[in-house]
Amino acid sequence: MNINKEKRIQKQKRHYRIKKVALGTAERPRMSVYKSNKNFYVQIIDDDKGVTLLGMSSKSLKLKNGTNIESAKKLGAELAKKAKEKNINEVVFDRGGNLYHGSVKALADSAREQGLKF
Repeated sequence: MNINKEKRIQKQKRHYRIKKVALGTAERPRMSVYKSNKNFYVQIIDDDKGVTLLGMSSKSLKLKNGTNIESAKKLGAELAKKAKEKNINEVVFDRGGNLYHGSVKALADSAREQGLKF
């Protein structure tokens, strides 16, 4: 089996395992992270209503390299500030099948530093 295909399958399995547990409600919406090769995309979603409450990306912040740790920190901090403005204080973290290290961890830590609880 191709190693890239195997990695993709493992990521999908992790994502489904996480998604079963991490459901967003009106009180605690889900913070979903998607990481492409060039950019980060983060959304805060209310799964009960099926509505995206807030969405941001490294592309919308016009960051030069969208997937490195520094840009992830900036995106996490900016997302937490905008969430606070919309009175969203607690979220459920959905890392989207990505491993919790590196840039995904940096995004989560910077959001926590700005006061977002998860």
